Amino acid sequence: MTLAGMLEFGTMSELIENKALSEREIEVLRLLAAGLSNKEIARQLVLSVNTVKVHLRNIFAKLDVQSRTEATLVAIQRGWVSVPQGQPAEAMLYTPAGLPRIVVEPPLSMWRRAMLIAVALVCALAVVATGLRPANGVAAANDEFSERPAGANPVNPAPGDSPWSMAASMPTARTRLAVAAYGGRLVAIGGDTQNGATDAVEWFNPKTGEWSTGAPKPVPVSNVSAVVLGDRVVVPGGMTSAGAPTTTVEVYDPPTNTWSPAAPLPEPRMAYAAAAFEDELFLFGGGDGSAYSSHVYVYDAAADDWDTRAPMSVPRGFASAAALGNAIYVVGGFDGQIESSLCERYLPREDRWEACPPMSIGRGGLTLVAIGNNLYAIGGGWSGYLAFNESYTVGSGAWRAIPTPFTGQWRGLGAAVIDAEILAVGGWNGQYLAVTERYSPFPFRIFVPAAQGESQP
Repeated sequence: MTLAGMLEFGTMSELIENKALSEREIEVLRLLAAGLSNKEIARQLVLSVNTVKVHLRNIFAKLDVQSRTEATLVAIQRGWVSVPQGQPAEAMLYTPAGLPRIVVEPPLSMWRRAMLIAVALVCALAVVATGLRPANGVAAANDEFSERPAGANPVNPAPGDSPWSMAASMPTARTRLAVAAYGGRLVAIGGDTQNGATDAVEWFNPKTGEWSTGAPKPVPVSNVSAVVLGDRVVVPGGMTSAGAPTTTVEVYDPPTNTWSPAAPLPEPRMAYAAAAFEDELFLFGGGDGSAYSSHVYVYDAAADDWDTRAPMSVPRGFASAAALGNAIYVVGGFDGQIESSLCERYLPREDRWEACPPMSIGRGGLTLVAIGNNLYAIGGGWSGYLAFNESYTVGSGAWRAIPTPFTGQWRGLGAAVIDAEILAVGGWNGQYLAVTERYSPFPFRIFVPAAQGESQP
């Protein structure tokens, strides 16, 4: 069987009807999505390279895309290509466009499909019988608020030609941690480890490439975020070692390496998204152990007080937020069942929400950072398969794929930007990670002024 024959797309008639692609263009698209070069496609289909180029131009025009990467994304998004769950790392090879090659399994037989449906129904009945959430606000073992290795699942690193580079590992392997940039260094606080929630505070200096330790956090927590306000790092809520969400808010003072308490949250909250805007901390959604919330809270450090703001459109946890221009973008999330691709813009000065283009795929447990006029969504992977990260240029109308240092899943990581370089640490990929990954979207450090809104001013 040829490689094209192994790819699981829609039927030939469906593809031609949907986008008026010819049979030959469908064959070219299949091989393009599998990561073949123009020469390899030409050899496979017994065509000249120039003929392949003509077909690609036609495909790009009909799909309204500009690159091989975008064409592949369209194929994935519309179900024309499916990436198998748990695919081994050696089956993923980076193309020049930055996306991994996609090896797609053949369609399931009718008998196997029937068996899978039966198993799914049994699982669904079990979920209904046992309940989706604990009623006492305490996270159950192996639910979405904690990670427990089921076995020796290997990490799936990207090949050596990935634009991500690995630096010295964190002293403490962990996921669901809080990360912030302070004084040209990255600080990693708390998180979930093989021994439960940790109080670890560790600093990474990107200039020396070395890690050091800070004063431990008084209350160990996971499913938490950190926001820098002035010369302090504020860490609200999180999940305690007992598996319960907390209202505790603690403030770290890096110059003196000390911690102090702050006004508690209005209600217990963990797995929320948070960002700073004009010296205030905004906290979005999250969970209380029994349900997810759409509530938005704002913390005024000067007054040491919390207040409420306009809620999000839907309840969600495990989203991520970043301020850019006059807005805070809140993207992704997870509700215990599916990952969200939702993107919303919150305008703090007006206390209102706007829609922004959704990500290409759903991402829960991701992290979002901003550089110049661009957002970068990194990680995720609960119900979906992580094959790439994504970036969004304000006003562009769509997200685009960028490389990832891991495939399959990479959730619960933390990231921050220092000198226009993204530093991503920790997370979960079948095991607790201590990795430190570095990525420079702009190798020549070209800075673009931040936009003041979704549309041009």
